[in-house]
Amino acid sequence: MNGGVRLSDEQKLDWLRLIRSDNVGPRTFRDLVNHCGGARQALDALPALARRGGAPGPARVFAREAVEREFTAVQSRGGRFIALGEPDYPQRLQMIDDAPPLITIRGNPDSFVRPMVAVVGSRNASAAGAKFAEKIARELGQAGFTTVSGLARGIDAAAHRGSLASGTVAVLAGGHNCIYPAEHDGLLESILPNGAAISEMPLDWEPRARDFPRRNRLISGLSAGVIIVEAARRSGSLITARFAGEQGREVFAVPGSPLDPRAEGTNGLLKQGATLVTEAADVIAALEPILGRSISLPVEEPEAPRSGGGEPGEDERSRIISLLGPTPVAIDDLVRQSNSSPAIVRTILLELELAGRLERHGGTLVSLL
Repeated sequence: MNGGVRLSDEQKLDWLRLIRSDNVGPRTFRDLVNHCGGARQALDALPALARRGGAPGPARVFAREAVEREFTAVQSRGGRFIALGEPDYPQRLQMIDDAPPLITIRGNPDSFVRPMVAVVGSRNASAAGAKFAEKIARELGQAGFTTVSGLARGIDAAAHRGSLASGTVAVLAGGHNCIYPAEHDGLLESILPNGAAISEMPLDWEPRARDFPRRNRLISGLSAGVIIVEAARRSGSLITARFAGEQGREVFAVPGSPLDPRAEGTNGLLKQGATLVTEAADVIAALEPILGRSISLPVEEPEAPRSGGGEPGEDERSRIISLLGPTPVAIDDLVRQSNSSPAIVRTILLELELAGRLERHGGTLVSLL
């Protein structure tokens, strides 16, 4: 962590009131504090400043009682507020232009001490993409990195799962009481012992569409580099890549089949100069000079597939088909990524083959026609 002065709880309450007030974002917060000489003075001056700026009505200054309730509620959830400039504030995050004045963190604070690398990508991930995200996150974790992602379905979830043991940080679009998607609440709880969750939003904030780009700038801001595994042409992951470039972070992209729309965005990034990634060593080689130290990769054992049986349901059939694409993928990987039994996966593959929709390649590789 970085050096700095810790704020008192009273000062943090003033900061929280100011950042929660109408029309005050991170940059405006900084300008107000600099102009007025402190958060409390800014709170006093805010109505007059807004009135002189032509506000149609009185500026809403966030109530003291509301921030006291939020402060207490965060602590009761095992979280804490960290202010910009305090020793525990993530070092790289405080370097960006619009760093949040206050963040709330739950989990293991040691997660923020290690160098961080983001792994993000498509929510509608292929089995091959999810396998790669899980593998590279696990290897980077074993090499001493904390992986960062957005807790979304698909690539994000795979990256988090791959680095549960080493430590991973989930950046939330909403508050800590409003996990999105809701089915990842259990995943988040499994992250917290070795990793952490971070948010700049109020505790009970339900994320909206415009909140996800705000979250994406934090994902890249925390990290030394951002790996985009799969991204369609209009993917939100490309917004993260753009933020990474603007923040001076390394942008990495995993190549994919030109026939797979989930690879259109990543292949486009490679054309624009992103660093091509096919293994964790590519990321490490690019980041070693930035971090100023040598990093080595351990050797890992292969993971055994799950087993089980039963007849496939429609949801299971749709889930397995969604994992297939033009890129050949091993049947064992389909079993693992789908959480289905080998018998069910093979039944669905047989159905697809009889329908003329499946192509079999060498070994146990299959792809969707």
